[in-house]
Amino acid sequence: MAKLLKVLFFLVFLCNVGYPSLAQTCTRSFSSNRLFSSCQSLQPLNANFAWTYEPGNGSIRMAFTAKPDASGGWVAWGINPVTPLMVGTRSLIAFKHSNGTLLVHTYNIVAQSSPDPSPIDFTVKDMAVEFQNNQITIFATWTLKNNKTTVNHVWNTGAQVIGVVPQSHALNSANLASKGTIDLKSGVATTSTSTPHHVLKNRHGVLNAVGWGILLPIGIMFARYLRHFESADPAWFYLHAFCQTVGYALGVAGWATGLKLGSYSKGVVYSQHRSIGMAIFAFGTLQVFALLLRPKKDHKFRRYWNVYHHGLGYTVIVLSILNMFKGFDILRPDNKWKRAYIIVISTLGGIAVVLEIISWIIYFRRRASKASRTSNSATSNGGRKRPGV
Repeated sequence: MAKLLKVLFFLVFLCNVGYPSLAQTCTRSFSSNRLFSSCQSLQPLNANFAWTYEPGNGSIRMAFTAKPDASGGWVAWGINPVTPLMVGTRSLIAFKHSNGTLLVHTYNIVAQSSPDPSPIDFTVKDMAVEFQNNQITIFATWTLKNNKTTVNHVWNTGAQVIGVVPQSHALNSANLASKGTIDLKSGVATTSTSTPHHVLKNRHGVLNAVGWGILLPIGIMFARYLRHFESADPAWFYLHAFCQTVGYALGVAGWATGLKLGSYSKGVVYSQHRSIGMAIFAFGTLQVFALLLRPKKDHKFRRYWNVYHHGLGYTVIVLSILNMFKGFDILRPDNKWKRAYIIVISTLGGIAVVLEIISWIIYFRRRASKASRTSNSATSNGGRKRPGV
């Protein structure tokens, strides 16, 4: 138990320092002995950008890696000479053609619509593309205009290509945040990964995962399974109250950061995730107030209160776990974090199954023992002579 609490508090610490350990490490080495001097992990869309600046001719050798949104999707990286926005970007877009070949073309992104291949006003050569581990990597050499090393770069991914025309990408926050400014000479970058709302996303995810998604299920397990053991009374109640109180506090903090995130992404609304989050907060708050109105054990309304308390508690747990996975789909962190949560929640579920079986065994044994005592008592009383007979 002590080790588990240490892990949980460590996760909370991560969210308070901006979630740095969950950031991706960037890659500079690729197949065919391609090695680059600098690299950067582009957190929106979990992409990777590597490059080598050649001051002699004012060019960069670059490699951009990302996972397309579907097997027939595309990935793109480009430079916008004016501003870090999609429209106006001179882009390289790569995809796997319907005939199985890998293609990369230049595109001028002149409007919010699907572009056709077209020449761009940058000299780009040595274009190549490879597909590995469900990711596409674009290789190319760009000649920078006027040897200007500070550039606005934009990247994105999509799910469909018709012919050689990439179709529009999704409009979620990760896609809309995939842009920034980078100094290719010094490696200093200003991207969406350093904006306040990205830090809030990380905190939102960790707070909700630890609060609603882990501590609350553990608290319910304490209440349901430890109460069967007389030696655990009243310790089970205090453990239950501790987990639920801390879990609720962390969950409310995560819920509040979610509301704040909404102000950073006007026009982008995750309706289901938001609605479920609101329901979790409302039900969790009702649970807190229910504790203040808990009848005594011998009160005639205690049975109805138990039904309400248990039913609402299990509802919060189911909704919390469901919303965690919806959050993973929105934030799109490294798969290892989703797998880690699956392992944690599956482990808790496995423990719950074992404890549930043990609880029923204890229940039936106690029931049989009670029935045996009652039978023995009745037999003893039946065989005893009445006074005066």
